[in-house]
Amino acid sequence: MKSFLMAAALALGVGVATLPAPAVQAAGEKPTPANQSWSFDGFFGTWDYASLQRGFQVYKEVCSSCHAMHLVSYRHLEMIGFSAEEVAAIADDYWVTDGPDEWGDLYEREALPTDRFASPFPNEQAARAANAGAYPVDLSVIAQARKYGPDYLYAFLQGFRDVPPEGIELRIGQYYNYYYGGAIGMPNMLWPDGIVYADGTEATVAQQAWDVTNFMMWTAEPHLQTRKQAGLGVMIFLIVLTAFLYAVKRKLWADVH
Repeated sequence: MKSFLMAAALALGVGVATLPAPAVQAAGEKPTPANQSWSFDGFFGTWDYASLQRGFQVYKEVCSSCHAMHLVSYRHLEMIGFSAEEVAAIADDYWVTDGPDEWGDLYEREALPTDRFASPFPNEQAARAANAGAYPVDLSVIAQARKYGPDYLYAFLQGFRDVPPEGIELRIGQYYNYYYGGAIGMPNMLWPDGIVYADGTEATVAQQAWDVTNFMMWTAEPHLQTRKQAGLGVMIFLIVLTAFLYAVKRKLWADVH
């Protein structure tokens, strides 16, 4: 689900940062989100699979009512630790349009693990009609489509305010987000204990924002960890090769000296 609030410190026991009260913001100003300590950061970064699975639950129960992920298939969920049986059961909850059949007509059928995530709307016009003219963006690569990446997503999801600052007026169907820097058609969707995590984790707003940001970072770059592991293998190979070539060089030039 990278179209997110400032964090003071990463609390490892909870898995998310706590957020201070924002400073006064001028109309139209977009503050810079704080840098977070994501598990996937750095050369040796890895995915937090428990967080990824919780993030999918947030997307499924909260975000997917408006936002699609057209680049992700249900079978990809096996990459974050779901079994083939669990993936099949997840896909079975959805219907997708298929066809044409032998008569040239499209038809509805139950989704299969090989299908892409089902869209909440049949087309863009229907999506806009259901959201007061606003078009909910596809979240497949949103974590890398915005400046500051996952830090912005995490901050944005916690940046909604009931009262906008002076100079910003909201029309009907608009909401104010501190990190967006103005009016937006998306309302606040995360609430304390708004969902019940399958693993028993307390569903604070910060935790939900943290987990779904992790999930959306994974959908944007699902092979990130594999790429880093491959890079590490290449570096080790080059180090060994360099040592070998140095030893050969010393052997060949030993008689010269």
